[in-house]
Amino acid sequence: MLVLEMFFFLILILIAAEVFVNALEHLGEKLKISEGVTGSVFAAVGTAMPETIVPLLAIFAGTQNQQLNEEIGVGAILGAPLMLSTLSLCLMAVSVWKRRGTQGHLNPERTGLTRDLNFFLAAFGLSCIALFVPHETAGVRVMLAVTMVLIYFFYVMLTLKASEKLVKDGHGTEAEEPMFLARLGLPTGWVTILLQLGTALVMLVLGAKGFIHGIEQAAPMLGISALVLSLMIVPVATELPEKVNSILWIRRHKDTLAFGNITGAMVFQGTLLPAIGVLLTPWAPVKEVLAGVVITLLAAGWLRYMLSRGQLRVWHLAINGALYVTYLAIALS
Repeated sequence: MLVLEMFFFLILILIAAEVFVNALEHLGEKLKISEGVTGSVFAAVGTAMPETIVPLLAIFAGTQNQQLNEEIGVGAILGAPLMLSTLSLCLMAVSVWKRRGTQGHLNPERTGLTRDLNFFLAAFGLSCIALFVPHETAGVRVMLAVTMVLIYFFYVMLTLKASEKLVKDGHGTEAEEPMFLARLGLPTGWVTILLQLGTALVMLVLGAKGFIHGIEQAAPMLGISALVLSLMIVPVATELPEKVNSILWIRRHKDTLAFGNITGAMVFQGTLLPAIGVLLTPWAPVKEVLAGVVITLLAAGWLRYMLSRGQLRVWHLAINGALYVTYLAIALS
């Protein structure tokens, strides 16, 4: 019964992701903004809602077991950027491997992707430092958390500022398919776009809430801690929107949207969510947590390095997938 319940919520998330992508492309086209902004800010924040809601619900309104709540919260916070920077990027490359080949080129707009990765590495590096800051020095923790929030605010400002030039250079967002609600006879206008976006987000939140319940029941049955289960299982479910959206986009040769959706979510989840974790959870360097943080930084650093060399190829992202397998080996050992 538990397996069927969790499968139901997975299907709900998949459907919501498709509905969200469809409405988001029309929103970006309506606003006349670049694909980079649509992917890195709008899509990233919107599809990051499940993994944002999971730790918040766990910390503030989870189970009656406070330790369990904190473990789920920390696992969900750190598991999200880990999954995005490793498995999500790898699956995106695998989805076009037959069409483009192992040496095939990936062609995202480079300035936006570089900006995403630079901001993520800076902010997530601070969350790594925070692991070693004792709770007794609350002032230092608060300072690190505030800095991470400010980094995201500055990132959004720069991304929006770059949009106008990118649109002029031909990187404007264009919707390929009619809106789902428009197929029911409704006009494609602001009300319809916002209604479809809102419906998709509600479905995403319901899926996230269902997974918290599933983890609470599954952890003792599997004989592993809620922390490890949250690091490994919660992101698989909550990151499905990013994975599915990016696979859909890259298969349509919209590489900028595909990468921006993932790396923009990484910035969001590498700044605001770790800030919450630093302030409201133990945030200590236990093996599973420290390994997750280090491997996430290695995966993002590898992508940044290959991007700086001028050519990003399909096989490069296989390294990101290998890093995820490495993490599983460490966490389960």
